[in-house]
Amino acid sequence: MRNAVVGILCLFLAIFVLQGCASKDADAGGNGGGGGKGGGKGKGKGGGAGGPVPVVVASVTQRNVPIEISVVGNVEAYSTITVKAQVGGQLTQVFFSEGDFVKKGDKLFEIDPRQLAAQLAQAQANLARDQALLGQAQANLARDTANETYARGEAERYAQLATQGIISKEQGDQLKSNADALGQGMAADRAAIESARAQIEADKANIDNVKVQLGYTTITSPVDGRTGNLAVKQGNVVTANADNLITINEVQPIYVTFAVPEARLSDIKQYMAGGKLQVDAAPQDGSGQPERGELTFVDNNVDVTTGTIKLKGTFVNANRQLWPGQFVNVTLRLTTRPNSLVVPNQVVQTGQDGQFVYVVKSDNTAEMRPVTVGPRVDQDMVIEKGLALGESVVVDGQLRLAPGSRVQARGAGDGGGPGGGRNGFRKGGAEADSGGSGQDGRKGGGKGGKGKREDGAPGGGDPGTGGEGRGKRPQT
Repeated sequence: MRNAVVGILCLFLAIFVLQGCASKDADAGGNGGGGGKGGGKGKGKGGGAGGPVPVVVASVTQRNVPIEISVVGNVEAYSTITVKAQVGGQLTQVFFSEGDFVKKGDKLFEIDPRQLAAQLAQAQANLARDQALLGQAQANLARDTANETYARGEAERYAQLATQGIISKEQGDQLKSNADALGQGMAADRAAIESARAQIEADKANIDNVKVQLGYTTITSPVDGRTGNLAVKQGNVVTANADNLITINEVQPIYVTFAVPEARLSDIKQYMAGGKLQVDAAPQDGSGQPERGELTFVDNNVDVTTGTIKLKGTFVNANRQLWPGQFVNVTLRLTTRPNSLVVPNQVVQTGQDGQFVYVVKSDNTAEMRPVTVGPRVDQDMVIEKGLALGESVVVDGQLRLAPGSRVQARGAGDGGGPGGGRNGFRKGGAEADSGGSGQDGRKGGGKGGKGKREDGAPGGGDPGTGGEGRGKRPQT
């Protein structure tokens, strides 16, 4: 009996051990590659730190790259005119409102013209008087000329008679002196005529001067522009060349002044030799489209305090978007480099040996590649040397990489949604492996679970290490 009881206990112990092993095999078949009907919707969990590293990749592209200098500039009026009164008097009328746009020749102010109008009338009267005096002098000359001619002839006749002794010599000399006196009177008449003519010219000049002064009583705009603050209101008395009435800024066209480092001066001179350089100016608040102009001025010296050189661009400013005194973002385009290789800025990393990128090779391993970079253009970086067109480079995830690391890549912007296959990231960082054939008679290869990408969005996994499979093992 004792031996029988011991034998029965050993038999039950053996059966229990066999059942535990069979249950363990069944569980392994559900979770592993040879599972039964794998759980169709289980959450896949990756293989841990030993699996591929999830990264975001982008392709090396090629495009024409503009070579530009971007700085902050300041808008300046094309010309600034300060309007002053050139004659004194009361400001009787203002023809515009503060801040109005005015055209060249438009009336701005009127100063009381009555005093100058009276001076003009007086000058014109003086001219008429002197013209009359000229006429009188000319008449006197004509009269004296006739008298002198008669006296000269009479003196000659009497001189002959005196020679013959018919009359006394004294009488002949008297007639000759009278003729000479009349000749001197003619000279005086000619001088009076010249004096009258000179006075007439003076009168005309005085009239012109008064007319100019009278014209100053109406003040017009010398340029097309925008008026500013009115400094002297209507009704005030202004003094000639003393009071600033208003300032007018010419804003069409308009200047944008900016400074660039002196190191870029040689490039600017080089590209200017080939033609006008394009300058874009945009408000710093980002409103509106950039205005386009041309580089028209390079200063003749470098500012030694800042190491920069002053430049100016001229803009048509058709929409009056640029305003004097405004700060703007200025872009000076030097040239356009054709067919340049570009990658996103974040691709380029900096190490002890310089700048490098991680390139994803065809076998899904990462290679650390040193590169030579060119200028930065918006969100892209030009690559001078080290990459080829179409190569895949790592945009995100470089910190987890080392040379030779296996990677699981997805393109920048991929969603990794259902059906994403091997581009979907599972929570553990490994990709879903294909479910293999079941062993020990179990039915293999259930549907792979919906893996979770590293960023937390649902991603479809390949058939394989999905959720919990419930395999059926054969009954023994």
